[in-house]
Amino acid sequence: MSQTRQDLRQHIRQRRNQLPSEIQFQASQDLIHNAAQQVEFKHSQHIALYLSTDGELDTMPLIEWLWTQGKSIYLPVLHPFSKGHLLFLHYQFDTPMTYNQYGIIEPKLNKQLVKPVKELDLICTPLVAFDAQGHRLGMGGGYYDRTLSTWFTTGQGAKPIGLAHDCQYVETLPTESWDIPLPKIVTPTRSWQWKA
Repeated sequence: MSQTRQDLRQHIRQRRNQLPSEIQFQASQDLIHNAAQQVEFKHSQHIALYLSTDGELDTMPLIEWLWTQGKSIYLPVLHPFSKGHLLFLHYQFDTPMTYNQYGIIEPKLNKQLVKPVKELDLICTPLVAFDAQGHRLGMGGGYYDRTLSTWFTTGQGAKPIGLAHDCQYVETLPTESWDIPLPKIVTPTRSWQWKA
């Protein structure tokens, strides 16, 4: 099963990395339009996002648009003491940035900028692939599964929404017991919603 998941990761990552730059640009603009229609973005003030890497749907135009709407944006940072967990730091255009152990850019750790997960309204999660049941295949580190576990078991805290290119959809994903399905996934052309 894990081999199947790994093969799928490789295949979908390759697929999105092969998207031409003009398609990537148009997708990032279409994402803004689609996100603007979603009630979760309209009603949320404190929104966690992420900076795109590895062919992911470019989130920077969405972040900049949300700033114009007066929203506060937070980015994930690898927790320095609690292995496998994330912190979310307030992000502005002049926030000092650094590279984490995976080579992903993140805000430089500053305890004063940390926002507890329970105080966030919305967490936009990256993903490698998703299916028709709302299952999400991540990079395999389990960071977002751990972050969302309280929401999944209690229904309280920040609501998660997955962001993805349309080409990251697959009919059925192999799942594991710890996987947290998402109640909604937004792509450039549509939104997929399941009961939360």
